[in-house]
Amino acid sequence: MLFWTAVILGIVEGLTEFIPVSSTGHLILAGQLLHFRGPTAKTFDVVIQLGAILAVVWLYRERFRSLLPLAGWKKFTHGSRGLKGLRGCLLLGLTTAPALLIGKFAYGAIKAHLFNATSVAIALAVGAVGILWAERRKQDQGIVSLDNITWGQALAIGLIQCLSMWPGISRAGATIVGGMLAGLRRKTAAEYSFLAAVPVMIAASGYDFWKTRAFFTASDLLFLGVGFVVAFGVAYLTVAAFIRLLGRWTLKPFAWYRLALAPIVLLFWPGG
Repeated sequence: MLFWTAVILGIVEGLTEFIPVSSTGHLILAGQLLHFRGPTAKTFDVVIQLGAILAVVWLYRERFRSLLPLAGWKKFTHGSRGLKGLRGCLLLGLTTAPALLIGKFAYGAIKAHLFNATSVAIALAVGAVGILWAERRKQDQGIVSLDNITWGQALAIGLIQCLSMWPGISRAGATIVGGMLAGLRRKTAAEYSFLAAVPVMIAASGYDFWKTRAFFTASDLLFLGVGFVVAFGVAYLTVAAFIRLLGRWTLKPFAWYRLALAPIVLLFWPGG
């Protein structure tokens, strides 16, 4: 049972982390359906999120390498342009900072009041309306290259990302829509969303892991390892496919999926 629970939740995490449907919301729903809750479940969620993060780091390894001072500190601090070097780190930091500040002061209240099926159902619907509104308002025009992102756009995306602390809104959805409204093309906004996910998810996962570390035992290694590997592999394939699809699709199909799922969760899901 535990093996298949790890596989199923790893698939759910990998499929939903970087597309605009809310991985946290789906993990809450899947955990309730599988009766997998409590401290062990919280630790497991952290581990599989790290697996998904590493999939993006690997896919965009050249971009992440360009953020590091591998070619020398002087070039890193003075010669960088675009989304690379010190400027790239500061842009991503500017996007990450608002969510970290809110998370620091509101973490307990968010966990206590919003991590339930009813809250997720409402957030799924609210997020769907936001996606449809953004797609109707915004044609797919604007900045094409990640290297042309401005300070104002990075901050605007970071502020909108704060909405995703409500499980069901979707961090990916919030940052992609925020990027589109700030002047990025849909595909560029999605790629920036992937990159911006890494620092905020590492910070959030690290904080969660620190709080739940006491519940981790050596006997959990296989279970955690299975979930980690599955989440990594599925996230890798999902991100690659999602970027290709955005060349032909809008975000509307994801919004319709959310609107279809919301009443099902609200009316029939355990805890809804």
